[in-house]
Amino acid sequence: MIKDNQKVFNRLMVVIDVAITAASFIAAYYFKFYVLNDGPGIGVLPVEDYYRLLFVIVPLYMLLYYFCSIYAPKRTVRLRFEVYGIVKANTIGIMVLIIVLYLLIREINYSRSVIAFFYLFNVCLTSGFRILLRRLLRTIRRQGYNLKHILLVGYSRAAEEYIDRLQDNPQWGYVACGILDDHIPAGTLYKGVKVLGRLGNLEIILPENKLDEVAITLPLKDYEYLERIVGFCEKSGVHTKFIPDYNGLIPSKPYTEDLQGLPVVNIRYVPLTNTGNKLIKRLMDIVGSLAGIVITLPIMAVVAILVKTTSPGPVIFKQERVGLHNKPFYMYKFRSMAMQSPREEKKAWTVRNDPRITKVGRVLRRTSLDELPQLFNILKGNMSLVGPRPERPLFVEKFKEEIPRYMVKHQVRPGLTGWAQVNGLRGNTSIRKRIEYDIYYIENWTLFFDIKIIFMTFFTGFVNKNAY
Repeated sequence: MIKDNQKVFNRLMVVIDVAITAASFIAAYYFKFYVLNDGPGIGVLPVEDYYRLLFVIVPLYMLLYYFCSIYAPKRTVRLRFEVYGIVKANTIGIMVLIIVLYLLIREINYSRSVIAFFYLFNVCLTSGFRILLRRLLRTIRRQGYNLKHILLVGYSRAAEEYIDRLQDNPQWGYVACGILDDHIPAGTLYKGVKVLGRLGNLEIILPENKLDEVAITLPLKDYEYLERIVGFCEKSGVHTKFIPDYNGLIPSKPYTEDLQGLPVVNIRYVPLTNTGNKLIKRLMDIVGSLAGIVITLPIMAVVAILVKTTSPGPVIFKQERVGLHNKPFYMYKFRSMAMQSPREEKKAWTVRNDPRITKVGRVLRRTSLDELPQLFNILKGNMSLVGPRPERPLFVEKFKEEIPRYMVKHQVRPGLTGWAQVNGLRGNTSIRKRIEYDIYYIENWTLFFDIKIIFMTFFTGFVNKNAY
């Protein structure tokens, strides 16, 4: 059994990060003046001045790494989040360095190229080291070392889902060594994990075994025992985590409030209910839609001519959709189908090789050019650049009864593109899966997340095999 050596490991990581940061800065200096040039030259600060700057850079960067959660436990954190933290810390660090050097103390003789190369070297070397370390730990854990043994207290849906995730991700290094429960007979197995006995056996097992962690996975009907179990685990000094048996009701990152010492858990945390976040997103929508309209105006003019000359009917097709706070609005598109009566138009969902689609319309749909008029919806405030795609009222009424949490998507403005769409969920794909992606976006919204989705749209969102 391993002990919790996270503190020792973190101290070692700090030492390594100090070395990488210092080495990156020195390497940037020599790369600039000895690889790209034949030497420092006249008027260049001596290398000693750059060495002295390290006494500011190294503590600053270690502090930023700490606040960007670089040293938080990484067993269950995905690599991309760790690399994102490293990039964020280095970006903030380089901005602070530039402001202090060139604007505050006006030390303009420090080479800007050295600062730029330092940023690149440090991000690459630090991220590369973390990738190698993860691969090393994964190899060690596959051989049965550096494992954490966990006892589950309570048999519930939460217990089964927790075991599923641990076994699906052996690289985390967690081993579920048994379950205690008052209702399931001893010896019962779930995916190789055995029920060892009753809840009362915890008082015998903990003193005799050096468990690394206890996961409290009680079913809702046994929550009366929760306080006693937590108290005993705390008294035994074992690391304890609580996995609630109502995870289907609360988000993965619940938003809690402190009402004079009383914790209140919000069922759904929506960052865009914050006034500041709403203003930032709306400003980006206005600027983005205006820029989009100006850039695509020649394209829209050509598309309008093609639609008008190849099929009778209006150029712009407007259709009622459900938007923010369940309010209906008319969404604009270039018409891609032959003219139909309103009754026929409401009858069916568009399918692959739909006979109603015109030849020009098929190209417009495959390339998403038919969506360009929605830039005017965004400018009006009906829609956003990024968000869940809006649906017609009749389908909203259908899906809200069939799909749990479907209506959560209407807590934000619908979008021209979205997290589900850039992940290929368009056309005749799973509505349930789309809602999962939409809710993830709603609960995890940031300005940078929107920017990421917009960039991904250019590579995966416009032309998509599921767009028809």
